[in-house]
Amino acid sequence: MTQWLERQAAVRDRRGLVRRPLPRAADERFIDLASNDYLGLSADPRVAEAAAAAASLWGTGATSSRLVAGTTRLHLDLEQELAGLAGMETALVFSSGYLANIGVITALGGPGTLIVADEHCHASMIDGFRLSRSRTESFTHNSVEEAGRLLADRPEPRALIAVESLYSVLGDEAPLAALLALAEQYDAVLLIDEAHSLGVTGTGNFQGSGSVAGTFLAGHPNVIVTATLSKALGSQGGAVLGSALLREHLINRARSFIFDTGLAPASAAAALAAVRIIRDEPWRAGSVRSNAATLAAGLAPALAARGAAVDRAAGAVQSLAMPSAESALAAAGAARTAGVRIGCFRPPSVPDGISRLRLTARATLTPEEIEDSCAVLRGILEELP
Repeated sequence: MTQWLERQAAVRDRRGLVRRPLPRAADERFIDLASNDYLGLSADPRVAEAAAAAASLWGTGATSSRLVAGTTRLHLDLEQELAGLAGMETALVFSSGYLANIGVITALGGPGTLIVADEHCHASMIDGFRLSRSRTESFTHNSVEEAGRLLADRPEPRALIAVESLYSVLGDEAPLAALLALAEQYDAVLLIDEAHSLGVTGTGNFQGSGSVAGTFLAGHPNVIVTATLSKALGSQGGAVLGSALLREHLINRARSFIFDTGLAPASAAAALAAVRIIRDEPWRAGSVRSNAATLAAGLAPALAARGAAVDRAAGAVQSLAMPSAESALAAAGAARTAGVRIGCFRPPSVPDGISRLRLTARATLTPEEIEDSCAVLRGILEELP
């Protein structure tokens, strides 16, 4: 085993794919274009105070699984208000978004379920497919036609279409209306991961409620939503949203819910405070998208000089293709040295096999921070070979 591990390490090093945690200080001065704290709520005093009060009242942990003694009033209030925000009938909170995806997929999967999945689905969904023992077929990113062909002559009595409403790498959106029509046509369930949408997308009175809320998809019997509490909500945890019948099924069949210690009360309280802020301060969602557009516009000249274009992000994530894994890593390092923290995606994290820089806009970015970060990134892009 030791020799195999050494060979694996050598391969990663040779291919420029070594990953290491980069610790950050609580008082660091970086311009943050890397985190998923889209609304700036992880450091909001109201969210922090809610977490501290819950820890003081309930203790630092849930103490057991949700079905033993790990459910508090906070968990139930969070589920009720989260479902209301997303326009769904009910919600069930898990201790992470990763476990929420694994839980719902394995609870609905099995030999009698066909899973048809977008090739850009998140790793948590892919792991759920594998654990579910379902026959799984992937379709070309956002190809409704190909997804339909895979569903057309299935022998399985049940089918699940798995997508993300906003994709975490490219930052583009799924054709949800067309996919729901496909689900209705083939008697399938459309599973929509709203990890990067909740708190960011929405229209009219539903700003920040996500891509499903406020549309004909919300509450539809063929629609299930998963979400994370650790991105726009600035907390920790995940949730599955759908019908009361689905919630009851998950409580009894989702192993990542039944056998896992419940979400810590402090995290539940923080997420609950964040849900209320999103509802009461819809300007935050608009600011995320506005800042993402400003970032894209600021980088456009440098990309045009290289014969490339930047597509305006549908949400917070702006993706920039890079010539190689090494150049992506070097660019991220140069930005960090200049005081700008950005994301760096390399294979196998990127489903298209192209290394990318990933910039995430936040509602609380100032015009000066956007201008300064664009200047830094333009300089880096102009120096690429």
